[in-house]
Amino acid sequence: MREAESVTFGGAGLDRAAALRGDEAALAGLLMTGRILPMWRGKPLTRADGAELGWLAQGHPTLAHGRPPVFLGMIDGFGHFTQDISDWTPEAGAEAVQAGFLDQSAQHHPALGQDYAFLELRAIMTRLSPMEAECAATARAILHWHRSHGFCATCGAASDLAMAGWQRSCPACGAQHFPRTDPVVIMLVTHGNSVLLGRSPGWPEGMYSCLAGFVEPGETIEAAVRREVFEEAGVRLGAVRYLASQPWPFPASLMLGCAADALDTALTIDPAELEDVLWLNREDVLAAMAGEHPRVKPARKGAIAHFLLSNWLADRLD
Repeated sequence: MREAESVTFGGAGLDRAAALRGDEAALAGLLMTGRILPMWRGKPLTRADGAELGWLAQGHPTLAHGRPPVFLGMIDGFGHFTQDISDWTPEAGAEAVQAGFLDQSAQHHPALGQDYAFLELRAIMTRLSPMEAECAATARAILHWHRSHGFCATCGAASDLAMAGWQRSCPACGAQHFPRTDPVVIMLVTHGNSVLLGRSPGWPEGMYSCLAGFVEPGETIEAAVRREVFEEAGVRLGAVRYLASQPWPFPASLMLGCAADALDTALTIDPAELEDVLWLNREDVLAAMAGEHPRVKPARKGAIAHFLLSNWLADRLD
């Protein structure tokens, strides 16, 4: 797909400089002159308008609450890092508000004032430059992994951060653990001039998206696409082809965008997975994307579902 790498969080070309991860002396030097992105409970520090990340220098008071920094890579000759400061507690009344689909709250650190805030990445992802979006997505995913994998899966002992944050080592049994990413297929299922869309319980009113699901062990991408669509909507598929991918750090997925041809249009909804599923023709999808459809609202801009639907409408899937 020609437009594949223009998806949000993809294609910026961050130099991850993996060869430096084991060089403690080089990393110490890079940290002295580099930039650090604080993350608070999965939310990156940004300027108050969310259009630019809030990079800080080593030693800034905000980072006093932080765990060891993780090396993201090199940009313009400077080392870029991220640091989890989730142990910091905001003032009363400023805690995160996970109300439904999206946390709209903002947290302001006293060392930074009102010009900077910790904001939900999904709310600002399309405002960031491609490079900063990739950095924020990488930071969110890798720090979540550290917070959720602090103990050795082999013996249960507490493990230690290693290789600049890209590995955890167990001091008890010597096991090495590496960041995990969960593959998820997301499908642009079409039948003639129509596309299959569904909505999950708890989504904002009227919001519909492409069907999606996790790839199971021992399963190909194509098999996962066919299985998920049949399980959720009762639709059997013919040809399946890969289109584009998107890192989706909520918390640690890689979305594998595929196109699939439906063999029929009869629907059998699995109520445990979907609240509703329907076929929409191009004209209806175009109206939904413009905010003019009486029933359907599109997937959030920046998500790969929105990307796939937009390119389908524009005949840019090749």
